[in-house]
This record gives sequence, C-alpha cells and structure tokens, in this order.
Amino acid sequence: MRGEVADGNGGVPVLTCAFVNNMPDGAFDATERQYLGLLEEGSRSNTIELRRYTVEGVPRGEQTSKRIEEQYLPLSNLYLDPPDILIVTGSNPIEVRMQDELYWADLAELITWGREHVRSTFLSCLAAHAALAVFDGVDRIRLPAKYAGVFPQHVEKGRPLTVGLEPDIVLPHSRWNTVPREALEQSGYDVLIHSEIAGWALATREEEGRQLVLVQGHPEYDPSSLLREYRRDAGRYVRHERDDTPFLPYHCVSSDDWEHLKQTHHEIIQSRDPLVLEHYPFDEVAARTPWPWRSSSERFYENWLTSVVQGED
Repeated sequence: MRGEVADGNGGVPVLTCAFVNNMPDGAFDATERQYLGLLEEGSRSNTIELRRYTVEGVPRGEQTSKRIEEQYLPLSNLYLDPPDILIVTGSNPIEVRMQDELYWADLAELITWGREHVRSTFLSCLAAHAALAVFDGVDRIRLPAKYAGVFPQHVEKGRPLTVGLEPDIVLPHSRWNTVPREALEQSGYDVLIHSEIAGWALATREEEGRQLVLVQGHPEYDPSSLLREYRRDAGRYVRHERDDTPFLPYHCVSSDDWEHLKQTHHEIIQSRDPLVLEHYPFDEVAARTPWPWRSSSERFYENWLTSVVQGED
C-alpha cells in the first residue's frame, strides 16, 4: 500500500490526507475541528498524515489569514505530492452560479486533478455540486427554501461504505441548492444514503481504480452547528445586514427546547428586535442539544478509510 511504513511505525498503514478547507472565517476553525475529529475517530489502526490547504478567492479577515499563513500550505504544493485521500469542504455560496465564484477556477482545477491523481476524493456540499457540474454537466438547482435541519435517512446496505450502519439513520443538511438523485444515478453514481425529505446525502463512483465520494449532507456537524448557523443568520437579519428572513432548522435543539426556540424565532421575524435574539440562551441550549448522528458518522469515516487501505493492498 502506498505510504505503508515498515520501520518506525510498526507496520501500521499511513494514509496521507490533503484537507482543503474553503469555509468562510466564521466557520473555518469549527469546520477543521469537525472533519479532523471524524478522521481521528475513523482512522482506528491507521495513521493519518495530514496536510492543510485552502483555495484562493474566499474572503478572509486578518486573523484567519494569519492562521492560514502559519498552519496551511500553498495549494500549489499539493500538486507536487499527491496524497492518498483528498477532502475538499464546501464554501459559503455568494453568487447564484457556482461558476461565478471567485474561487471557481481553482476549485475546478483542484477536483479535476484529484480525480486523476488521488486514490479517493471526498467532496462536500458545494464541492460535490461542483464535481457534478465539471465531470458530468449536471447543474445544481436552487431550492424554493433552505433545507436545514436533522432529517431521517435511508441507508443502502451491502456496500463497503455502509457496513455497520443501521438501515435508517439521521443526518444534518444545510443548503440552498440540490442535485436530483435521478441525475446522479444517470451519471453512474451509487446513491448510498438518501432522504425522501432532504434528498441524497452520500453517493460514490469508481473510476479506473479511483474513488469519488460526494456528500451533500453534513455528517461532520457537531450538535450545535445548526443552531449556530441560525444564530448567525438571525443576527444578520436583526442588524439589517440582510432582508431575507432566517430559516429555523428542523430538530436543531432538544425536544424540550424546541417550542421556546420556535416562539423566539417568530418574535424575531415579527419585531426584528436585536434584544429578542440577545436574550435567548443559545449557549445553554446548545450544551444540551442531542447528537444522534455521531456514531453513524464515525462508522462511515471508518468504512471510508478502510476502503482506501484495502483498495491499495
């Protein structure tokens, strides 16, 4: 297997991982923590050698720019030494068309290169939609309303990436766009996890011994991710930074906290009063929000990393 070390590592497989974090500043650190946490939990007996990158064109403030300069590598370095696995996160869409984003050219080049040089490429949310556009000519569709919340999912059994998963699980989704499941299947993807309500969450395709993993859901989210997104959007709304009303994600808090949050949401929409948002106990509620998708997410990452190791033996 590429990267296996016999001396100094006890023969334990080593996987090199390129992690490309394209999230905006407000979610940059949390996104890194979430993905790397799942990598650690899913690695089991494998050792992950991590390299961090990001694409140009995502607006950055001084603090995040400094962190990138100190802890992230130039994207050009990635092309000199292909990793075993490549993870490309989504990004906050600014333009209606992905192709109009400032980072589009770099993102398209990155995923095209990964398809040709990396054993397994894992593309999340906007990056998954970008792959469908670049590789298959399938454009995403703008939804009439945001899909945000924790939704029931059906798991296709008998696949290497779904070993050990229950037939029915839950996963978070958060997006304004989608690609119909039928379009993926017509393009040769195997849809492994899907929801009648929120659409597909996970699809894969093998190409000449290389694996492409598209993830439209967010298995990496922690319990408070959706609530933090709502707090951010509601804050922008009450400060008149944006006029579109914030969407309250489904099942983003415990059942005991749901009615109070729903009432607060209605007051925010009706009054647009910053004090209503300020007085809601977000931190307390977040601390007791359940995390029912964690074990499923860890098992999926373990299956994914195992498939890469076994595929190179």
